[in-house]
Formats: sequence, structure tokens, C-alpha cells
Amino acid sequence: MPFLTVPIDQSNLNLDTSGVAGFFGGDEAISAMATVHLYRGRRWLGWYNSPGSYIVAKKFGQLANSRFWDGLFPGPNLSPAEVFGLDGRPGPRYWGIFSGTDMPTGHLAYLVVQKTKEVEEVIELGGRETIPLTVTIIDVGDVMLKHTDQAPVMSIHHALLAAIPITINLVMCAFCAASGDWLAFALILLGIISGGVSCFVIGSARLDFLAGVKEPSPGTPPADGLLLMSNNVVIVRGAEKDINPITKGKFVLRMSGGPEYRRIGLCSLLLLAQFLLQLLFIPQASTFGQIMFMSSVAASWTYNSFLSSLEPEKIQLEILWKALDNPRLTKFGLKSRAAQAVFACLVLGDGTQKLSVDFKPKKVLQRFISNDTRVWDVWRDKVAEQLENNKEEKSFALSSEDLREFKDHERALLESLLRDAHDAYRGYQEQVHKIRDNGNISEKQVLQPDSFVQSSV
Repeated sequence: MPFLTVPIDQSNLNLDTSGVAGFFGGDEAISAMATVHLYRGRRWLGWYNSPGSYIVAKKFGQLANSRFWDGLFPGPNLSPAEVFGLDGRPGPRYWGIFSGTDMPTGHLAYLVVQKTKEVEEVIELGGRETIPLTVTIIDVGDVMLKHTDQAPVMSIHHALLAAIPITINLVMCAFCAASGDWLAFALILLGIISGGVSCFVIGSARLDFLAGVKEPSPGTPPADGLLLMSNNVVIVRGAEKDINPITKGKFVLRMSGGPEYRRIGLCSLLLLAQFLLQLLFIPQASTFGQIMFMSSVAASWTYNSFLSSLEPEKIQLEILWKALDNPRLTKFGLKSRAAQAVFACLVLGDGTQKLSVDFKPKKVLQRFISNDTRVWDVWRDKVAEQLENNKEEKSFALSSEDLREFKDHERALLESLLRDAHDAYRGYQEQVHKIRDNGNISEKQVLQPDSFVQSSV
């Protein structure tokens, strides 16, 4: 005889919750599972009857790599980092002004660009306005990262909220047992076990930070350079070993059992079995048992939605920024492409005389504005000439004799572009104290052959 008698069980009401079991809440469940490697201890806290088991099984079952698993869970065989959203985003193009490196970047550079978009304080520089543009400066200090290092993860406090759905699920199980509905009890318990086992197995992978090149060559020049986007530009300043994590680094999930990942396949199979059994047998449970089942699913879905709201990419960004020792960002707003090019050139050239680096402003200007016309050629020549001289005061004006061979409309365009260059230089002079705050980072971090030998002994 049941310990708990429930009057609603005498009714003929059927909630028909079978469709909820496997499909509802699938996206939230996938987003929640994507955070399992980002929080300390999160793998131990998946013991609840999560909805969307079919969607989760199809998503993560693609990790398992064999003919059997490919037939059961068809789709591309991505790397673990790509499946969990830790890799795969293309970053902007990187151009090192001293090293000459010109290469596409990956997921970590993409995260850096997202970080620059979050900067609300923008120092606006004056001048003629055509299109709003920005230049963000990131000074990366002495990053103490090995070639392969375990990534710092977030604290456990968010993950501990899993105690709420876990407790609710266990209470719902107890109520079903007390009412004598052992079918609903077994189906909720099945969801708890399959969710907990899958979270533990998947979460056992270790999140590593692959910093790119193991050790830069002795005497490598500073890696100061540009992350180039369509409108906005990010200037990164620092030593080669400090910029490499941004331009060449990536997150890697060290998951045992590769490349087949049979355990992941078995977990996906367990989730698929959960979906099928709940789909078939939940309508056979009592009305009270169905209500308890729905309550457990609702509590689990609420927690999954909370984890989804934390945005895994923002968590990844916090981890990356912590690994880079919280580099300083300064963002400047400019009003034309010409001003942006000149300002970026001034920032990149700041202090290069002390480092005896062969800095060529004209190449930087050409990279920003590649228009092959007479006006732009003369503009680049004049601006580069002024930026290369060591005089404190610079004049970007052309004499009437220099302008004589231009037509009226060309002369008007050239004069306005040269005023843009002057406005950018004036804005640079006004903000140079902020720009030079960490400007000696690159100088400090250039590896000399002697010091390299001493450090390796």
C-alpha cells in the first residue's frame, strides 16, 4: 500500500508529457553542458533529470569516431574543443609590423576582439568626421605561460547552484516512491543517473591552454602589430612570447580515449535510451507521477537556462584574460580612415628609436589605405616623411608648388586628408601619456641571445 495517497490519481487526466522528455530544452542543455569544463568541480554536479536528452545525445555523440558511432550519430567529427565551443571561431588578420608576420588568427584572437567591443570608455579625438572608427591598444605584460599549460577555470560558486535542481529531483523521486508510482520514480531516477554519468565523463576532460610557439628564437623583435577588421583596429604590444597566445594560441580539451572517444559514445547512447524510455513510459505513469516528472524537468530546465545565460564565450574570455594577467586596454575614437591610419602608425612607432627597430611608417599606411592613386601616393609619402623625422613639431602641409600639378578637386581632397593627418597627430600628442603607460613592455621583453643561454642553463 502506498505511503502517500493522492486524490488526483483517481482522475482520468493524462498530461501527455512524452514529447517534453527528449526535445524540450535541448538548446539550453547543450549550452549548460558547454560550461562543464569552465567551472571547477562542475563535472560532479550533473545529477538531475535534464530535458533535451535526445538533442544532447545527437550533438555530443558526434565526438565518438568509428563506423558504428558515425552511423548512430551522423555528422562531422569535430575536435572536442570545437564541439564544446572552445575553438572554431575565426579571428581577424594579424600583421606584425616588426617581424613581418602576416597570418589569420583563431578563436582566442576572436575573443580578444570581443573584449575590445565591451570597452565603454572611448577617448574621442577631434577632426573631420566621415565614419566613426576605433583604435584599441592592448599592452600585454610578462605572461608566465608555458607552451602547454592548464587553463585557469572559474570558481565553483555558480556551479554549486546545481544543488537546487538536484535536491528537487531527489524530492520528486521520493514523492513518487511514497505514492507508489514506481514507474515515474524509475524514469526520474533514470534521468538523474544518465545526466550525472554523462556530465562526469564529459567533464573529466582537462582544459589546457596551448600558447603557440614553445620558445621564440633569441633576439626575436617585439610582436607589436595589428589585428585588422573592416572598420576597427586592435593594436597589440608586447614580446613575441606574450603575443603568441593571442595570435597562435588556442584552448585544447585533453579528453582520454581518443580518437574514438568510446566513453562519450556510450554516454550519448545512455541519453538516447533515456529519451526513448521516457517517451514510451511516462504516459503510463499516474497523473501525480507525471506532475512530479514535469516538476523535475522544470527545475532542471531552469538551472540549464541559468547556465546558458552566463554565456560560455564570456567565461572563456575571463579565463583568457586571467591567463594573460589582465592586460590594459585603451580605446580611442577617430572620425576618418586617414586619421585612424596615422594614429595607429604613431602608436606603433612610439619608442622604436630606443629599440633600434627598422620601423617603416609608409608600409603601415599602405596596409590601412591601399588606394593606388596619385593623391593617396603623395599623401602617404608626405605623412611617412613627417613620421620618420625626429622633430617634435611636424608639418603635414604641402607648398603651393607641390600642389600646382593637381586639379582643383584633387587638391581639395589632398588638403583634407593632410588635415586629417594633422588632427590625428595633435590627438596623439594630447594622449601620449596614456599611450606610453605600458609602452616599455616590448623593450623589456625582447630576448637577447646571452640572456636566453643563461636562462636555459
